[in-house]
Formats: sequence, structure tokens, C-alpha cells
Amino acid sequence: MKKHIISIAGDLASGKTTITHMLAEELGYSIYKNGEYFRKLAAEHNMSVTEFNKYVEKHPEIDKQIEANATNYAKEHEDFIIDARLGWYSVPESFKIYLKVELEESAKRAFSDSNRKNTENFATVEEYKEDLKKRYELENNRYFNLYGIHKEDMKNYDFVLDTTHITPNDAKEKILEEYKKWLKN
Repeated sequence: MKKHIISIAGDLASGKTTITHMLAEELGYSIYKNGEYFRKLAAEHNMSVTEFNKYVEKHPEIDKQIEANATNYAKEHEDFIIDARLGWYSVPESFKIYLKVELEESAKRAFSDSNRKNTENFATVEEYKEDLKKRYELENNRYFNLYGIHKEDMKNYDFVLDTTHITPNDAKEKILEEYKKWLKN
């Protein structure tokens, strides 16, 4: 059963947060974010996001609670966007989007993002790139071990969009077009 919920997953620094906010404003939807909660927990544990990813591997109850919260929220709400790596899995009745971005561009965006400095502080774009690769692998392994799923399998999504060479506004417009089609079918 389809609900008026959009789940946005994607590569690190693919524009998920920016595009989520743009879509929410355009549609008048609220936003549910797993990533902010994850970063908050990392900071509370005095760890980088990558270190916390490793920690969560040994504490799967943290991951499961994060995903269960999203599932439960969707049972009682509509008209929202979930910005979460596993939003498509936690809320299967949502319009499932995956945003891709080339690794070099991802590292440049992440390096320039002042919001990431508290939990992801690197001296160079190259260091960031290596960390992004490590995080991607850690997440994929953790999600497969916990849930038996591959977030990078594009068959999990209703719409996949590469944001490497387009503006956030162009991405928003393409997503809105596909979302409207999805709602009609």
C-alpha cells in the first residue's frame, strides 16, 4: 500500500539533506531524519561517525532501534520525507529514492560541509575520500549482517538519480515528477 511518504537514501554527500529540505518545503511535508540521531549518538559517545559505525556493529540493538522508530513513525503519520539510509527498508510503502554521486565529488562536498566538522574532521579531501570508502563498506556489511539486505542494490528503489552533475533544484524537480507518476500508478 502506497503512502504519501518519500524515503531518500543514497551515497554519502549525495545531497540527501539539501534535497529533502527542498522537497519538504515544496510539498508541505515534515522531515524525519535517522542520520541526525546517529550523529548525535556518535557525539554523545565521543566518537567520529566512522568509529561509531564500528561500535554499532557490536551493538546491533542501536541500529535496530533507529530503524524501528522510523517504521513506527510511518504507521501513524503521512506527508513526510524520511532521510535515512534504510528508509526504503523501514518504510516499504514509501516512494523510495536513491541518490548517487561520484566518490570524488562526494568527498569534496563532505569536506566543504561545516555541519560535518564535529564528527568528521579531515585535513584533506583525499583523507575524506578514504573515510567515505571505509564508511560505505562498514555500513554495507552491517546492514547485510543485521537485515540481510544490500542498500546499494538499485532494485530496492522506485527512482535512482545521479546528483554528481546536476543542481539540487534540478534533482528536486526530477524527483517531484517521478513521485507524481508513482502516486498515480
